[in-house]
Amino acid sequence: QAVQAQALRSLLREPAVVFCTFVSTGMSSQVLAALPYGDAAASAAFVAGPAPRAAGAQQQLTTAAAAASAPQPGFTWSSGSGAAVGFALSLAAVRRARRTHHRRSAGAVARCAVAEKEPSTTTEQTEEARPVFPFAAIVGQSEMKLALILNVIDPKIGGVMILGDRGTGKTTTIRALVDLLPEIETVADDPYNSSPTEFDNMSDEVRNRKAGNEELPIALKKVPMIDLPLGATEDRVCGTIDIEKALTQGKKAFEPGLLARANRGILYVDEVNLLDDHLVDVLLDSAAGGWNTVEREGISVRHPAKFILVGSGNPEEGELRPQLLDRFGMHAMIRTERDPELRVQIVEGCQQFADDPKGYRAQYAGDNQEFANQIIVARSKLNSVTISPEIRRRISEVCSDLNVDGLRGDIVTNRAARAFCAFDGRTEVTDEDVKKVVTLCLRHRLRKDVLDTMDNGDKVMKAYEAAFEE
Repeated sequence: QAVQAQALRSLLREPAVVFCTFVSTGMSSQVLAALPYGDAAASAAFVAGPAPRAAGAQQQLTTAAAAASAPQPGFTWSSGSGAAVGFALSLAAVRRARRTHHRRSAGAVARCAVAEKEPSTTTEQTEEARPVFPFAAIVGQSEMKLALILNVIDPKIGGVMILGDRGTGKTTTIRALVDLLPEIETVADDPYNSSPTEFDNMSDEVRNRKAGNEELPIALKKVPMIDLPLGATEDRVCGTIDIEKALTQGKKAFEPGLLARANRGILYVDEVNLLDDHLVDVLLDSAAGGWNTVEREGISVRHPAKFILVGSGNPEEGELRPQLLDRFGMHAMIRTERDPELRVQIVEGCQQFADDPKGYRAQYAGDNQEFANQIIVARSKLNSVTISPEIRRRISEVCSDLNVDGLRGDIVTNRAARAFCAFDGRTEVTDEDVKKVVTLCLRHRLRKDVLDTMDNGDKVMKAYEAAFEE
C-alpha cells in the first residue's frame, strides 16, 4: 500500500500526460508499473477490481485521490479503487501538463519579445567584435588585388575566379576590400537593397512606389558581402515560398534568398570548385543578367541581383569545368610567397593585428582611405574613358590567335582595360593598360578540355606581343 501511494504521488508530480490501462479482475488493486516516457509523458498500468458503480463513483474517486496524495496508515483499497485512482491520476496529470505548457509558451514569448527589443549593434561594436585586416597592409598577391579592384570599379566585368594555394589570404583580401567601399543608399524597408534614386537598381515594388510619388525611407548600409556555404540548397540561394506566412496567414509570400541579400554587393563562394555545377550555373546566370527570377509553388517573383561574384578554391581539390570557368570575367592565380623577407613581413603583420586590431588598423587608415578615394574617383570617370578602334582591333586579334571560344574574352578585356585606365586616373586607354589585364581576362579561356592544364600566362603574353608589338 505504501509503495502504491508513493508511485502515485510521483506520477502526480510529473508534468506530463499519463496513459492508463485498466484491467478488471477479482483481485485487489495494485500498481504494476510507472514508467517515464522521455521528459514529457509517463505511462502507468493498473490491475483493478470491478469498475466503480455509478452511484458511488464520485466517492471512490475522492477516496482514491486522497489515498494517492496522502494515504492513511490503515487505508485499504476497495474493489474498483484502482480504476478510480488511474482516472483521477490522468486528470490531474493532464491539468498539470497544460499549466506547464502555458508557462513554457509564455516564457518563450517573453524571450522572443526581449530579443526583439534588444538594440541593434552599431558599426563600432561590429568592428570591435570582428575587426577586418586593412587592405593596404596585405603583402603581395598583386594579381588578386588588381582583379578585385577592377571588378569593384566596373561590376560588369563579370566577377573573379581566384585559384591558388591554401592559406594565402584569399578570404582576408576580399573582406578587406569590402571594408574599403563607401556606404550605399538603400530603401530602408526593401529586402533587395534597392537604390532610392537609380532606376536600374530598384525592385519592381520600389519602382511602383516611386511611380506613385511615395516618399521612400532611405537608409545608409555597408556594401553587403554574402558568404555562400557549400551546403546551400537552390531554395536558399534563389528564394522560396515563406512557409510561416503560408501556415499562419494562408498567404503565398516570397522569402528572399542569398541572391537578394547580395544585390549591389559581393557574393563570395569559397571552394567554388566543390560547389554543385547547377548552383554555379544559377549564380553565373544571375550575375550576368542582373536579375533573379523565381517560379515555384505558384509564386512568380523577379528581383534585382546585381552583384560581383567572387569564387576561390584550391586546384588540388578539383577544378571547374571549362564551360563554367569561361563565365567568370577574370581569373587570378596566387602562389605562396617564396621570399623569406616577405614571409617574415606577413607573419609580423598578422601578429600585430592579432595583438592590437584597432591600433594596427589605425596605422593603415590613411593608405586605406587613399585606396578608397581612388576607387570612388575611378567609378565616377569610367564612362568618360575611351578606347581607340585600333586597340579594340588588336584585342580581338589576340583572342582570335589564342582560339578563344565566343566573344566574352573580347568584351571583358575591353572593359578591364577601361577600368584600369580609370583607376590610373586617365581617360584614354593605352597598349600598356591592355597588357596589365589581358592575362587575367584570357588565361582561363584557353582550356578546351577538363584534362588540360591552366596556362600560366605565357601563351597570352606571346599573342599580345605578336599583335601589339609588331
